[in-house]
Amino acid sequence: MIVETGHYALALALAVALLQSVLPLWGTRSGDSGLASIAVPAAITQFLLLGYAFAALTYAHVVSDFSLVTVAENSLTTKPLVYKIAGVWGNHEGSMLLWVLILAAFGATVAILGRGMARELRANTLAVQGWISLAFLCFILFTSDPFVRRFPAPFEGQDLNPLLQDPGLAIHPPLLYLGYVGSSIVFSFAVAALISGRLDAAWARYVRPWVLIAWIFLTLGIAMGSYWAYYTLGWGGFWFWDPVENASLMPWLAGTALLHSAAVMEKREALKIWTLFLAILTFSLSLLGTFLVRSGVLTSVHSFASDPARGVFILVILTAFIGGSLALYAWRAPSLSQRSLFAPVSRESALAVNNLLLTTCCVTVLTGTLYPLALEALTGDKISVGAPFFNLTLGPLVALIVLLMPLGQSLAWKRGDLLGAAQRVTVAALGGLVVALVLVAVIRGGPVLAAVGLGLAVYLIVGSFTDVASRIWARGQPARVMLARAVGLPRSTWGAAIAHAGLGVTLMGLAATGWGVERIATVKLGQGIDLGPYQATIENLRSRQGPNYSEVLAYTVISRGGATVATVEPAKRSFPARQTTVTEAGLVTLGFGQIYISLGDQHADGSIDARMFWKPLVTAIWIGAVIIAFGGIVSLSDRRLRIGFARRAARVRAAANPAAPQPAE
Repeated sequence: MIVETGHYALALALAVALLQSVLPLWGTRSGDSGLASIAVPAAITQFLLLGYAFAALTYAHVVSDFSLVTVAENSLTTKPLVYKIAGVWGNHEGSMLLWVLILAAFGATVAILGRGMARELRANTLAVQGWISLAFLCFILFTSDPFVRRFPAPFEGQDLNPLLQDPGLAIHPPLLYLGYVGSSIVFSFAVAALISGRLDAAWARYVRPWVLIAWIFLTLGIAMGSYWAYYTLGWGGFWFWDPVENASLMPWLAGTALLHSAAVMEKREALKIWTLFLAILTFSLSLLGTFLVRSGVLTSVHSFASDPARGVFILVILTAFIGGSLALYAWRAPSLSQRSLFAPVSRESALAVNNLLLTTCCVTVLTGTLYPLALEALTGDKISVGAPFFNLTLGPLVALIVLLMPLGQSLAWKRGDLLGAAQRVTVAALGGLVVALVLVAVIRGGPVLAAVGLGLAVYLIVGSFTDVASRIWARGQPARVMLARAVGLPRSTWGAAIAHAGLGVTLMGLAATGWGVERIATVKLGQGIDLGPYQATIENLRSRQGPNYSEVLAYTVISRGGATVATVEPAKRSFPARQTTVTEAGLVTLGFGQIYISLGDQHADGSIDARMFWKPLVTAIWIGAVIIAFGGIVSLSDRRLRIGFARRAARVRAAANPAAPQPAE
């Protein structure tokens, strides 16, 4: 009964989405406030209905209701409870239901927290959000219904893909979807502004918190996915330029550019048209990622196998929203005036250059991802575009971005002093140069680019706080005064510095991989394998039975200078229901580095194939990502970015100067 009511709630959500997408827009066009006000209760109702439908599907997974096709194909009675729950979104149908649930959650949040917004903007935004919900609910109900029954029901399920039976699955997809789908509300704000023809600094203040929220979640989702691939797939790598990995990187790059562009628009009412374009582009790339994962055009460990009908349906959605929004943009954008000018040397110009470089990176990744697909479709030839292409093309761009970031932060708004800004980052530049030279001198024969990368990382970390330090420190001032200045700085200033420093920490981890050590060998029990400053020795093998798998573990001792520093048990797991064997890598974190051991085949003489790595500073890659996200959270806590602040600020200005024209909202 619960499953049937969940299915009914899903169908009702479709009807509510139809009302939400039509009536509020009709109301704002005709001046009928009653119709426009329907947007708020419709958005909240749709979220509640989809929440119930998702809860019903979760219940079916928990109780192992194998009469549902999606449960029978992706669950098992003996599967641990956490993976039964995580398995709800470990398949195509369930993950799409989570997709629309998060979509509705963002709409409901705007409906509840956006009371200070202009009524027309909120109604139009929720109407556009309703269009997106309507399209994807049709996709789910007509091609990907998670509530399809099978009679007679099987006695046992087929189990979940063993690669997905991992704690990372419980974290990675929801975080990634919150980032992907979070960009939808920014897209809706942009289209609403184009519909009404009203765009100003207040609009940028409304949008910036939502851009930050989506960007924070997407940052964490990508980082969690990278770490999941690193320790689960047994390859020993954290990024392979897989097309589906690229599908999440592209909206992150566009979203990062949007975040900086919105800051310029809020501060100086400049880059209006460009900000709107980036808002549309970010969500368009999220839709493109959805198409690549769901259409079956890619073969990837990350993608869901899909039938052609689903791919065609998503392609229609992709074309309608991207094509429609760009057509509206081309029609309405020229009428939105640009009022603010700024000097070539200024913080606005630095952020514009930042946008140019980030979008160039995004276009490069897009080209490398889609070109092989287009070539195969047109000529039938298959080519592979991998790490060499992306490293060669993106490396110089990323290095240039890193070099310019501290410099741009040190420039003043409207008109800056380039020489003064360069002087302020001198300490950071000297620190990075010294680190790079010392590393080249000390680690003889090592990769020079790794030393250069580490020097750039130090430069970025120190340089990120140069602007903050210049605004706090003053010669002869007592400590209490400087502390008061530090506390008085806007949180968005601190957040930007922290996020930029986090990128430097990640760059440090990436650069240090150049000094890593890899060993691939057939290892006998008791044989020591040198891994940089450590030695790994597999002492014995033993078997163990899990709830829905059996495994062979290799008890391994990690030593340094003859003294044991750690032990680890990498494993090979066999899942009988899926008739699949997967590798469970053994990880030992030593400082900021890791020993990584992955097992291969076992031989009759007791030896075993193994792949072993020593990866210095590798954890800095993910620590940096967490710091980046934390910087975003600090910025989000700035009172200027709180929901409704733009509206309250406009009211204060209007009360102080009644004769002045009020911002168009």
